[in-house]
Amino acid sequence: MYKLVFYVPIDYLETVKKAVFDSGAGRIGDYEHCCWQVRGSGQFRPMAGSKPFVGKVNELEVVEEFRVEMVCEDALIRNALQAMLSAHPYEEPAYDVWQLADVKS
Repeated sequence: MYKLVFYVPIDYLETVKKAVFDSGAGRIGDYEHCCWQVRGSGQFRPMAGSKPFVGKVNELEVVEEFRVEMVCEDALIRNALQAMLSAHPYEEPAYDVWQLADVKS
């Protein structure tokens, strides 16, 4: 089992979540489309050579975004990650993928 965490601008929240859910991520037992999301601010400075979706090269940008967390079965994580990257508007989205320990006895 993995946990996928990604940051997405507010206007793309539902589009990106749908793509990832459609890949099979976000299932816990008999429930689907499970996630945790919280609103916050992200910041970045696009460097020379970048093609920012938001902001300008060499200028610090602060954007209202959501942090979204969901679990994903081992066999589906690559597809879930690809779905997130394909649906996300950013050239270089910020995300984490963590393998979770199975501590059930």
